[in-house]
Amino acid sequence: MSVRSLRMPWAGRAPLRRKIAALAAATALLVVAAVGVLVHLWTAQDIRSRGEARAMNTLYAAMDVYRRTGVLTDGAELDPDDLPAALGAPADSERHHVYDGQADGNVGPSVWAAQRTGGRGSPVLAVQINLSPDRANLSRLDAAMAVASLVALAGAVPLAVYGAGFLSRRLGRVAETAARISAGDLDARSGPTKGRDEVADIAATVDRMADSLALRLRTERRFTADVAHELRTPVGGLLAAVDLLPDGETEDLLRARVRDLRDLVEDLLEISRLDAGAEEAVRVRVPLGAVVAEAVSRTGLAAEVTEAAEAVADGGARTVETDPRRLERIVGNLVVNAHRHGAGPVQVTVDGPTVVVRDHGPGFPSDLLLHGPRRFHTGARERGSGHGLGLTIAFGQARVLGAELLLANAPDGGAVATLRLPPVTDARGVGTPWSGH
Repeated sequence: MSVRSLRMPWAGRAPLRRKIAALAAATALLVVAAVGVLVHLWTAQDIRSRGEARAMNTLYAAMDVYRRTGVLTDGAELDPDDLPAALGAPADSERHHVYDGQADGNVGPSVWAAQRTGGRGSPVLAVQINLSPDRANLSRLDAAMAVASLVALAGAVPLAVYGAGFLSRRLGRVAETAARISAGDLDARSGPTKGRDEVADIAATVDRMADSLALRLRTERRFTADVAHELRTPVGGLLAAVDLLPDGETEDLLRARVRDLRDLVEDLLEISRLDAGAEEAVRVRVPLGAVVAEAVSRTGLAAEVTEAAEAVADGGARTVETDPRRLERIVGNLVVNAHRHGAGPVQVTVDGPTVVVRDHGPGFPSDLLLHGPRRFHTGARERGSGHGLGLTIAFGQARVLGAELLLANAPDGGAVATLRLPPVTDARGVGTPWSGH
């Protein structure tokens, strides 16, 4: 697991503002379509209703003139050839109308109204009201509605994008704060957020959560440091007292246990300093291979140290800019962890600014690879004994160095720990991945 992988990766996700803008555009399109259809249907029905009323009124006036003078007026006809069949033989002398949807040239659709001029068998007087002008007006209304809808949509979408972008930026600040907190920055806060809505509530909740979490962690760190400091003196006294015991198996056992206790106290003190951010790297240029070899030799454990073929072929000492004491601490802890929880042979490879420590044991547990090292937790039982602080310290020191520490399992078995040191910077501050002298 990398110390950098604690940061949440936001890249590659569709921005929220795009989703909101797309939803707003789709909603606007649906509203425009619904309003357009309703207006069209209502207007078409209104045109037909007004046409029917005009036809009935025209028929009434034409029939009145015809009965008094025998003259056909207002376009009235007697038994016209194109009269719809429904009006061709009315059984009574009442006025009737019918809608004719057919169009012939510039005539139609139209509304017909008809009435018998007398009793049964008398001619049928009919009038036709052409609705073509009104239908043309309906087409122009549809076009105007479409243009107005497009204009409204063109104005609504940018507003939706702006509003969505504003909301997305506010949520993004809260998400960034949460990511920084999860990465270990306990001082990260969203601060006051504009508006009195759910986003402001989320930001305030995240800040309160960070305050509570920071208080608890600082309390735990202070407790750990205080306990370690308080134990340091009595443990030192125990170690001195054990040295006064006569030689023997009991004395050796007690001395080993007291030394283990002393190492545990020193590890707790180191972790408390790392958690508090009180550690700073003192960087110097050092030969990486030599520092790694020295770190392995100080463990007193067997490990094969090899350098990449390019460095051996050049015959030059490859250097890195780092804190050698912290680098030795990381490498030493990785080698000790490989022997304690893995199996031989343990191999240490130096390749450029990368150090790889591999064993041939059961490998890292899946829980360790997923969540990273946990204090006083050694993973699977078959990984051996220990208080589980070695990898925690290695990750903490790697963070101080700005390095990347990765844990993995080899395909053919065994645990693999990879330490990647940051690039060397020249006098101008330009990074160079590797340097040789």
